Amino acid sequence: MPPEFARRVLALLAEVPPGRVTTYGALAEMAGYPRHSRHVGRLLGNLPEGVTAPWYRVLGAGGRLSRPGSHHADWQRLQLEEEGVEFNASGKVDLRIFGWPDPMV
Repeated sequence: MPPEFARRVLALLAEVPPGRVTTYGALAEMAGYPRHSRHVGRLLGNLPEGVTAPWYRVLGAGGRLSRPGSHHADWQRLQLEEEGVEFNASGKVDLRIFGWPDPMV
């Protein structure tokens, strides 16, 4: 992916306020790269040294944690819950309530 992709995605991610979430696909689309959600995941999973971004505010399609049950997913859920994001009984976040930039369907 071109460097512009990373700049756009990270700039958008910086705008996601506490207590709100977005998806890999939504970030890719807003950055101008629809259908590149996996590239967003790869970028966030390999952030360069010294680059900080609220990666934990990014969820999989439908409001799912990526790799549920892993240490990172547990930490992500804890971070989101501390910001007021609620998970339903099946472990998903209701994007109609907590989605950014607007509640998502």
